[in-house]
Amino acid sequence: MNFAEHLMALRKQRGWSQEELGNQIGVTRQTVSKWEMGQSTPELEKLVELSRLFGMSIDQLVGLTETGEQGGPWETPQRTLDLRSAGLFYEYISPVKVLGLPLVHIRFGMGPRLAKGIIAIGNCAVGVVAIGGCSLGLLSFGGVSLGLLLALGGVSLGMFALGGLAVGGFAIGGCAVGQWLAIGGGAFSNYLAIGGGAWSGGLAIGGSACGHIAVGKQSATGTYTFVRELGGNMSGAELWDVIKREFPHMWGWVKNVIQWVLR
Repeated sequence: MNFAEHLMALRKQRGWSQEELGNQIGVTRQTVSKWEMGQSTPELEKLVELSRLFGMSIDQLVGLTETGEQGGPWETPQRTLDLRSAGLFYEYISPVKVLGLPLVHIRFGMGPRLAKGIIAIGNCAVGVVAIGGCSLGLLSFGGVSLGLLLALGGVSLGMFALGGLAVGGFAIGGCAVGQWLAIGGGAFSNYLAIGGGAWSGGLAIGGSACGHIAVGKQSATGTYTFVRELGGNMSGAELWDVIKREFPHMWGWVKNVIQWVLR
């Protein structure tokens, strides 16, 4: 079997389209198509990447020696472990696929190597659950993390975001920016902000607070204010009544937070 036929057989055994194979080694679908039709051959660098991807030597890949491969894509997961002069490269691709994606794809190595699967782990990861230096997913964990539902990382963006810098509907972090809730050293929110410095279009609670209703330990600026040491334009007894009047749906646990801040 020549290289073109072998490459096509290996790709089909794993259930990959030409585009999926191309994405894994950084070439276009058209390039893979030309290789499989025998119109061109890969350069040495791409041959090396293909051999690592399929877990075989270059001689086996081009058909000079027998590969010993048997069965279909459900029988043997592909693993590649390679020590390079520049560092370690490792890849695992689960043989089980969901919606055309590997159930698990792990890919580490020097440079921006992308892992893409239902569960993706790597330097850069895209998946339903993504874990990596840079990650994108429904649930995302990483240095820079973008999660449609939950994001956890140094810099995180998601419906629920937790991180050094967190931006989301509900955000918790050193610096937190949240649409409905922000909790952090510096907290910014349209509805409720709680932090050392808190700024909100609604209720702000913190050391220094600025909001429509502002409750602070040291200072408070807003339409309605209360400072632990100085009082404000409303009494402590009036405080929760005013909050519930202005924000009828304010969460009940906030009352305990205010008591803790003002004690």
